[in-house]
Amino acid sequence: MPSLKWVVKQGRPRVFPIYKKITTVGRGASNDVRIEDASVADFHAQIVFDGRDFNLAEGAKGANVVVNGKKRRRSKIYHNDRLELGEAELVFSVYDEVGPGMEGEHPDVSAELAGMHKLSEFNRHLLEIRRIPKQLEALLDAVIELTQASKGFVLMLDGDEPRVTVARGMDGQSLPTSVHSLSDSILSRVVETKKPVIVSDALNDTQFSTAESVMDLKLCSVMCAPLMAQGQLLGLIYVGNDNVVSLFEESSLDVLTIFAGQASLILQNAILLDELRSDRDRLADQLEEQRFGDIIGSCPSLLEVFRKVEKVAATDIGVLITGETGTGKELIAREVHRRSSRAKKPFIVVNCGAIPENLMESELFGHVRGAFTGAVATRPGRFQLADTGTLFLDEIGEMPLTLQVKLLRALQEREVMKVGDAKPEKVDIRVVAATNRDLELEVKEGRFREDLFYRLNVINLHLPPLRDRGDDVLVLARFLLKNYAAEFGVKVKGFTPGALAGLRRYSWPGNVRQLQNRIKKALVLADKTMVGAEDLELAEGAFESIVPLTEAREDFTRKYILEILDRNGGNRTKTARDLGVDPRTIFRYLEREPDA
Repeated sequence: MPSLKWVVKQGRPRVFPIYKKITTVGRGASNDVRIEDASVADFHAQIVFDGRDFNLAEGAKGANVVVNGKKRRRSKIYHNDRLELGEAELVFSVYDEVGPGMEGEHPDVSAELAGMHKLSEFNRHLLEIRRIPKQLEALLDAVIELTQASKGFVLMLDGDEPRVTVARGMDGQSLPTSVHSLSDSILSRVVETKKPVIVSDALNDTQFSTAESVMDLKLCSVMCAPLMAQGQLLGLIYVGNDNVVSLFEESSLDVLTIFAGQASLILQNAILLDELRSDRDRLADQLEEQRFGDIIGSCPSLLEVFRKVEKVAATDIGVLITGETGTGKELIAREVHRRSSRAKKPFIVVNCGAIPENLMESELFGHVRGAFTGAVATRPGRFQLADTGTLFLDEIGEMPLTLQVKLLRALQEREVMKVGDAKPEKVDIRVVAATNRDLELEVKEGRFREDLFYRLNVINLHLPPLRDRGDDVLVLARFLLKNYAAEFGVKVKGFTPGALAGLRRYSWPGNVRQLQNRIKKALVLADKTMVGAEDLELAEGAFESIVPLTEAREDFTRKYILEILDRNGGNRTKTARDLGVDPRTIFRYLEREPDA
């Protein structure tokens, strides 16, 4: 077996077997013959066997190569030729030289096994690389080193046309100008058949010798394998050597095919990552489109609220915001203020349901020193604090009747009087009120003043419950998940399909506030990257049972009859006439028990 003997200055010479068609020589650890001498370049030279002769060629540009005392860039070498690489002296032998000091990998190690070792090493290295282009470059470097190719390419399909994504040379450098050294005919064959191709001597190959690209490029050894994912062609991996014929064998193609599978996984991940980024950007755009200040939603009833806010915000007209608890009434009130000419002035909130009745007048209008026990200093009320700005009266339906009179006067006269004072104060405020009660019913039953109701309810903004807002619940849930995950520092990425279905089906009696609390709890207790239905307490038992249509129809009919009967003051005859039914029908439903 041919060998290369390194004559060291001290100690026994080291002998390296030459058994490959291309043998690299240099100081770098990846070389077939490693010469650990400071004067030797990382990739100093290579020995190429063309089937008959051995040829020595310099590797790195400017590397000093001397054959039998003469400096050469490329030269045939024969038995007992003396080679100088830098200051290292070597002797080439074409005969077996077995004995102590024999270095290098045993030639019987198959290309497949070497490929497995290389793939394993590459996979370990891959874990340290995060960027897709760098991963592909590392993969190509490994393939080039293993197959002894002089160049390699990864191509992605742009429509039906393969476009070079990564190009590498045997020195580990990118090849920005080598795109035209690819054979169109070989690429077309692999794209068409989706099967790997090996060409030992392209110029003499019956399939490709007449191809214009092969003749123009004077190609020698080429291998090309498809990059497949779920039956779809993603691209190609192409390696070649333009100087050595019959460089690649079937075992080399097996290795390339294995590495092509790894490249397919990388590209699949890249495509998936791009899709995720596109989804993220699309969701961000969708969120921005559905955002109205701090309120998120796009259901028709909510869009109607947004439209009204845009129209009334610039005026000082009275606004009453109605809706169930947790629907976002304060957010709408703040948006009215933010879009008004008072935006840079105070926004003062009064929760009428949280202040004791005996302190509410003082809280609203202020008090003077000594007005009552504990009034040790004069103090302004919320009206004075909101001067030139907006006063938000939340839960106005909880305000006692005695104070409603004084509130009405303050709104009409635009002046207030502190408790214990005799001198009124002028205030310039805009009042926005909110309630979860039916104030018309409260007026009818004498618990709320009719004149105050009409004073506040010039424009009504009714917020729909979350259960009636369709897919808004999903947009809100994703928005809240992202914000709270960042706030709590948890690595939760999204919701499982089951969780999304549960979010959509659940009735959310506590509305957005309940949704917020469920998501917070799920994130705090999360031990997975995806929030499931069980994490949100949305298992099957959380949903209302489905009643038969007949039963549901009967229940609705009874409730509707009772509603119209109440509207007609209990007059059954008039109710029957209004509903277009026989009076006996009214009697029949009245005689039934509610759960009948």
